[in-house]
Amino acid sequence: MSRSRCSWGWCCSVLLGTLAGHAHADALSAVQILREGGCGGIVPAARPLLRNSLLDWTAEQWAQGRSLLSAAQRSGYSAKSTAGWHVTGPDSSLVQLLRRSECRKIANPALRDIGLYRRGQDTWVVLASSYTATTGLQATLGSQPTFGSQAAFASPRLATRALQLVNDVRARGTTCGTRYFGPAPPLTLSATLGGVALGHATDMAEHNYFEHVDLSGQSPADRVRAVGYRETLVGENIAYGPESVEEVVKGWLGSPGHCENIMDPRFAEMGIGYAAGEGERRGLYWDQLLAAPRS
Repeated sequence: MSRSRCSWGWCCSVLLGTLAGHAHADALSAVQILREGGCGGIVPAARPLLRNSLLDWTAEQWAQGRSLLSAAQRSGYSAKSTAGWHVTGPDSSLVQLLRRSECRKIANPALRDIGLYRRGQDTWVVLASSYTATTGLQATLGSQPTFGSQAAFASPRLATRALQLVNDVRARGTTCGTRYFGPAPPLTLSATLGGVALGHATDMAEHNYFEHVDLSGQSPADRVRAVGYRETLVGENIAYGPESVEEVVKGWLGSPGHCENIMDPRFAEMGIGYAAGEGERRGLYWDQLLAAPRS
């Protein structure tokens, strides 16, 4: 089933889907255990890492065949240093598997952030540290985006702000066009959906098009399935031009089709990303994905 409406640079779509994989907290716990324990006492203890959605997306792209360096650069994470491991085995063996994978590097105190991706018994772990938050790409982490050549972002703070705006309206209910929607359960953020949204926003920005179906013929549901996300329903809102997360959410809520996507009580998760266009179309391309994951 699909539902699609488009007008004046705003488009939305809802499609049925199937399939998924998410990074598991057990892998995160294994890394934190090794750092806090100094790899069994052989090196000084290091402080816990912070989960970063950009690095989650980096790990997903690495798992899909990109090099770790290319995936990190494409994610928009301003990496000062990066390390990654691909291990295969059940959750119960992850501590031992990672301990044998150059544990001294895992316990490096200079590394501050972590991203994870899990598919079957394979786990991709990315550790990194960024340049200072007031320079480079990290300066865009507020709700007001910064324009730049080939800039693409799915920052945690921006995503959190978008989630707050969406959940506020879902909590109170609203009218979409002429149709009233009562209160709906709150959504949660999905790093997987955020990565897919970022990828499509980047593709539209780089290739100067504005459609739900990308240049390879993949629909939003196809793109979600391609990263292993298991879903029963997928919705997508896209936009071109808004310069802040507040502006883009307000615009979607003012368009009946987009608003209906946001208010659909069947959706439980969302992700959002944006990218700056090049040449004559230097505005921002936005992508919001909503999904109902399989139980």
